Amino acid sequence: MTDADRPGPEPNDIAAKRAADVDREAVAERLRIAASEGRIELWELDDRLGRAYRAKTYGDLETLVADLPAQPPFVSYPGIGVEPETLVLRTTTPNIKQAGRWIVPRRITAESTTGWITIDFTQASCAYREVTVEVITRTGWIQLILPEGWAARVGPLSTYTGHISNRAAQTAAPGAPTVIVTGHPLFGYIKIRQRHRRR
Repeated sequence: MTDADRPGPEPNDIAAKRAADVDREAVAERLRIAASEGRIELWELDDRLGRAYRAKTYGDLETLVADLPAQPPFVSYPGIGVEPETLVLRTTTPNIKQAGRWIVPRRITAESTTGWITIDFTQASCAYREVTVEVITRTGWIQLILPEGWAARVGPLSTYTGHISNRAAQTAAPGAPTVIVTGHPLFGYIKIRQRHRRR
């Protein structure tokens, strides 16, 4: 009997094999994509990500994606139902507030000339591990509110880095996003804070 004639491993044998970190991360990324496509709810994403990072075997991981299609379906009408890559917020009125349940894109541009822009992520659904927020201020204020588990990092800024207050965590919890703040704060202020759950 040649190697080609030998039967492959039984499915049950594969399911019992120990998974590696790279396997857990691959499943987590697939779950984030499914959430961004509207296939699973935000609470389901949180639950499944936690179980993915705790998974011991391939069988544990398979149960988390068993109800998802192996390949994304064809899109008949390009652009329909696709979340834009960038959300643009500009103060044409005194104050803007992005809050409640919304889907976070990969990139956000917030430009405040005189008023307030508040971006509240506490009830938002995010399928990305990193989200870039480009801030542009003249004399206005921009406030970011992050839920527990998320993190924020201040990236490259062109001017006045002292006008930024970052009171959010520096390291995200497993499966949670990190918000990277970049941009051009002139004479305005950027405030980043965390909203903790009540115990």
